[in-house]
Amino acid sequence: MGDAPQGIALTPGGARAYVANGISNTVSVIDTVTDTVTATIPTGATPTAVAITPDGTRAYVTIYNGGVISVIDTATNAIVVDIPVGSEVTTVAFTPDGARAYATRQTTDAVSVIDTATNTVIGTVTVGNGPTGVVITPDGTRAYVACLFSDAVSVIDTATDTVTATIPVGIAPVLVAITADGARVYVSEVGTSTVSVIDTGTNTVIASIGVSAQPRFLAVSPDGSHVYVANSGPDTVAVIDTVTNTVVENIGVGDGPLGIAFFPDGTHAYETNWLAGTVGVMATTVIPNEGSTAGGTPVTLTGHHLANATAVHFGTAQAVIATNTATSLTVTTPAGSGAVPVTVTTPGGTGTLGYFYYTQFPALTGISPAAGPVEGSDQEIVITGRNLAGAINVYFGSTRAVIQTISDTQITVRAAGAPAPGGVAVTVVTPGGSADGLSYAYLGPPTVTGVSPSTGPTTGGTEVTITGTGLSYTDQVTFNGTPATFAVKSDTTVTATSPPGPEGTVTVTVTGPTGTPSGSFTYVSEPDI
Repeated sequence: MGDAPQGIALTPGGARAYVANGISNTVSVIDTVTDTVTATIPTGATPTAVAITPDGTRAYVTIYNGGVISVIDTATNAIVVDIPVGSEVTTVAFTPDGARAYATRQTTDAVSVIDTATNTVIGTVTVGNGPTGVVITPDGTRAYVACLFSDAVSVIDTATDTVTATIPVGIAPVLVAITADGARVYVSEVGTSTVSVIDTGTNTVIASIGVSAQPRFLAVSPDGSHVYVANSGPDTVAVIDTVTNTVVENIGVGDGPLGIAFFPDGTHAYETNWLAGTVGVMATTVIPNEGSTAGGTPVTLTGHHLANATAVHFGTAQAVIATNTATSLTVTTPAGSGAVPVTVTTPGGTGTLGYFYYTQFPALTGISPAAGPVEGSDQEIVITGRNLAGAINVYFGSTRAVIQTISDTQITVRAAGAPAPGGVAVTVVTPGGSADGLSYAYLGPPTVTGVSPSTGPTTGGTEVTITGTGLSYTDQVTFNGTPATFAVKSDTTVTATSPPGPEGTVTVTVTGPTGTPSGSFTYVSEPDI
């Protein structure tokens, strides 16, 4: 694989995958039967995303720094033309008939319209600032464009190439995906680590789903039951249940996941790891594939010839079947332990669809720091414990914290703001259950209202009492910038010993996680002859 694989797309039958390698300036072609690279195609600077024409004959690759879209003949794997589009061309999507392509240019407010018969730009649509991701509805009537710097999605009427709606979403929307029936558009938002769900009938946001840090490309499973989101921060892929609009699993993948694409039958998906320089293959036949040893986890099974299933077993234990079609089942897991095969029995026989991993109940042992500003901050908070791998969500009270990294013994998060100062419970939700027992204090801005006594000798050694509010988490006290020995007595009182200092009035600063209030102290020279 080339360096920094980013966008990925499969041909209509799924026989090949085309991967844009952003640093090595190539496109890799993967044979999906053998999962090997069969061709490497040189391109211009920074290939970013790939889209395959509906008939599968051509791959359109956006060359971000080259300002062109390179068109690859999929029969020969040769570039047949470079279409000049303009600076920072980012993603591209086709109308269902393949007659037109819509390409975004991230540092502008423009979407270019391309005639694919002549491979020329025939129009430009002005949208919000920073158009990045684009999808087109299955009927071809509308294009939905994520506008990174406008915190909105622009809707283009493809008959008139005009914007007919602007939909406010989360902060920094970057990429989009659409269901096969066109009823829902999913938008990944980097600034809020969320996915917005747009009802295309009303062009309104009907849900906002919290995911982990740095969400990028999204893909909807062929049956529409789940949306997969590459979280490039903690190196996971979040799996969203489209009925409940909740994350049901975080799948650990390679370093820096970005792109994601489903195999047509929904049994597996490909994801690019741009920092690792790899493409991973995820089995999607058992979702989620982790759950509590107590059982009770709803699981979707995907495969072939599943109609009229008479039994589903997790290991030797039988599951309860809720729904059954020729390509999927929904079941509830029985109790169990360890890694067990998942088998389905139908009139045609018994087959194995994958494995399910029973996970132990999590436990929390520590949190650092244990306090922070009520408005939230970008400081990473480390939560330690056991059985934390695959964590789905972390809550500080009712506020969701954004997961940055995950291991079995440690999670780092960033805390969002809270409605008011105060202590809240910390809860970590994993496939094995929910753990709590820790607390986090949201703090208001501290104040200093007095320093007493307010004078002392330049030689130092004066015991002073600093009064104010919000002083419980004081980290440091300084006199004129010099650290002093101190002790926190209460939320309103800190004592300190003045260090030696220059004659005159100096600033006494109290440093804590939410601010640095100050008072004053006057150094007085000792009398002399």
